[in-house]
Amino acid sequence: MDCGTDNDQLLKNPLYIGVRRHRPEVRELDAFVQEFVDAVQEVFPGCCIHFEDWKGTDAIRLLKRYKDKICCYNDDIQGTAGVAVAGLIGAMNMSRGKLSEQRVLMFGAGSAGIGIANMITAGMQAEGLSNKDAASRIAMFDVNGLLTKGRTDLSDEQSVYAVSGNPTKSLVEAIRTLKSTVLIGVSTVGKTFTREVVQAMTEQTARPVIFALSNPTDHAECSAQEAYEWSNGKAIYAAGVPFDEVKLGDKVFIPGQANNYYLFPGVSLGIYAAKPKLIPDALWIEGARALADLVTPQQKEKGMVFPPQKDILAISTSVAERVARMAFDKGLAPEKKPKDLAAFIRELQYQPDYSATIKF
Repeated sequence: MDCGTDNDQLLKNPLYIGVRRHRPEVRELDAFVQEFVDAVQEVFPGCCIHFEDWKGTDAIRLLKRYKDKICCYNDDIQGTAGVAVAGLIGAMNMSRGKLSEQRVLMFGAGSAGIGIANMITAGMQAEGLSNKDAASRIAMFDVNGLLTKGRTDLSDEQSVYAVSGNPTKSLVEAIRTLKSTVLIGVSTVGKTFTREVVQAMTEQTARPVIFALSNPTDHAECSAQEAYEWSNGKAIYAAGVPFDEVKLGDKVFIPGQANNYYLFPGVSLGIYAAKPKLIPDALWIEGARALADLVTPQQKEKGMVFPPQKDILAISTSVAERVARMAFDKGLAPEKKPKDLAAFIRELQYQPDYSATIKF
């Protein structure tokens, strides 16, 4: 609502979409969303609402308000987080570690960082940790440095991940103090994972997990080449943008791209199939595990934490089946599970057929 033009400009340029005016106040915005949600529940009671492209603070607030009340999700938050967790599960499959044993440092504390941290917390809880213990294994770093309990500029969502101890604006110092084993960049500030940062990560664990998820490419915290070279091939790496394979000695690494399309279509199809009343984080985590399980031993040898993108249709089908199965098994779906769930999923998929041509 903040982009557009006035009426005079519209007359001069009719292709310019929107109206130039101030964003509505939070109260007005929330009232409008509530009216929309109420209308959807009345007219389309089986509809799943997808919140997309909200401003960060609005996205977090609205998802928190509705996720336990209606069938809804926010792909910018949960899809991004789910793919990140899938990458972490893939990394654990490679290093033979457990997600619940990792010490995670988020480089970036906005809506994406909080969403990923929340999903990792849920993933750790699924492995037996309490919410408090899981959250204590995650820390955050923003433009003002490490998020510590003494800071007064933190939101309620950020405060969950504030750590005790002295503040620091040195990422290297934070890594060494926290003994971080996982570093996830969602800062949109390129080249911030320097040689010193990567080497500090290799001091903490035999296989440091380094995800530089910011995009476009010049915003990536480090490149695949840098991560592999500076860690002497020890890093398990993924990015938010595609990078070419990296040759290091006689070994070839294929960096993964943590893109939402790995989960968004499959989770959406699983939801469409099962029609759950709510979409708990457990469904996203199950989708993430399904995605990670598709990486073959040969692909793991090359450092891949995601399956090849060319297989996206089969990937989405597998994710959908796992998500729908959990929804049925957990009693989230209003109807009984089909006897052949895989066939049921395939029947729901759109199959474009352009073999027939129209003759004029």
